[in-house]
Amino acid sequence: MRPPELVTLDVWTVAAHDVPRAVWRMAADRRALRRLPGAGFAKLLGTGDGRTFTVRDADPLRWAALVAWDSAADADRFDGSAPARAWGRIAREHAQFRLAPAGSRGRWSGREPFGATAHPPQDGPVASITRARLRPTRAASFWRAVPPVAEELHTVPGLRCAFGIGEAPLGYQGTFSLWDSTDALREFAHRRAAHRDVMQRTPTEGWYAEELFARFGVVEVRGTLDGRTP
Repeated sequence: MRPPELVTLDVWTVAAHDVPRAVWRMAADRRALRRLPGAGFAKLLGTGDGRTFTVRDADPLRWAALVAWDSAADADRFDGSAPARAWGRIAREHAQFRLAPAGSRGRWSGREPFGATAHPPQDGPVASITRARLRPTRAASFWRAVPPVAEELHTVPGLRCAFGIGEAPLGYQGTFSLWDSTDALREFAHRRAAHRDVMQRTPTEGWYAEELFARFGVVEVRGTLDGRTP
């Protein structure tokens, strides 16, 4: 599959009194998002702090849309689309991460949404997205393995922000993280003990029915998250 030219992750933060409207938008905008011109792959996502990957992590004040665009011009038109305008009316804060695919392995909903071509590591900030669909019989074992990795993540120099993403509170687990450099990402992924242990256990534990890891160059970050631009 040809890699998309650009991938965007939009993150909207809403006030507590607007949570019901956000939940409604999650249901109402799914089809509209997939039908946007140039949207080769599109998902509306909930978010969380990613510390246990259970329902306890869920953040009802923060919601996201991930879209893989055929062209940057298609991505540029997103802000004027009906879904973006609807979320803009209820959001008190909005951040958009504009990402260039740099390498991906695995599948998401049976697809390779970011292509599979790996590019040489780039200078400057990078991002990663992970996503897994858990096997129900292995979920408890996976959840026991997560907390040490989550604690370790937030101690690694060079991490700008990280949060959980998912299509459902349970069973569909993912992360988004933004880093100062490829070296910082590699430090966490390959050199930190807890994460290295989980990577080594994954083939034998059989946690995942489907999994994906993708790396991106960061083209631009617009807006704010928690009051600042990451």
